[in-house]
Formats: sequence, C-alpha cells, structure tokens
Amino acid sequence: QVQLVESGGGLVQAGGSLKLSCAASGRAFSSYAVGWFRQAPGKEREFVAAISWGGSTTTYADSVKGRFTISRDNAKNTVYLQMNSLKPEDTAVYFCAADKEPYRRPTIPAPGYWGQGTQVTVSS
Repeated sequence: QVQLVESGGGLVQAGGSLKLSCAASGRAFSSYAVGWFRQAPGKEREFVAAISWGGSTTTYADSVKGRFTISRDNAKNTVYLQMNSLKPEDTAVYFCAADKEPYRRPTIPAPGYWGQGTQVTVSS
C-alpha cells in the first residue's frame, strides 16, 4: 500500500509560481512511476506530468510543457511539481498518483493510489 499526501497549493497571481509536494509513505515508493493530475470545476480530471520510478524520464501535457517541472527525491519519498508562469486556466485541484504496479514504465501512470488533492488558484 502507498499513501500519498499533497501540499503546497494556494492562491497566486497570474505569472507567479508554486511548488507542490507529494509525500509518500508505505512500501517502496521509489519503485513506482508517479503522475500529477488536475481537476478544474465542472471538468474531467486530466493528466499534467509524470516521472518514471528512477526519475530519468518525464512526460508533460502540452498545456504545461515549458512551464512545469516534475522531479522526485526518492531518499525523501517525495515527488515535486514546480509550476512557473501560472495562468488562470491552471486553477484546479491537483492530485498526485502512483502507478498501479511497481517497476512499470508507462508514459502516463495508470493510478493505483491517489492523494487527497491540493487546491491551486491562479487569479488574473
């Protein structure tokens, strides 16, 4: 079992930055690919970014490419999402999710574990 807790959300003006953290506990978090997803009001949850279990491969949605950076520190069991040049359309609840099985190499993780989410609000 993997437990995930997100933090770092908040209110920021357009053009600003936030850094989200996803802290994990439980078994062998470092062996799981991890993704960030987001859900805006009235919209479906969408993929944002992913990182492989070793940290060498990252994938981004086109909407955030060049602005967001995903990283992980396996010694700290934590995955980060650095968000720069934020736009009002980035407003959403952001969730981290671990892949359903360890040692897989999906382009986009198939979540087997979810965090509770953290709210990001970008004002214009």
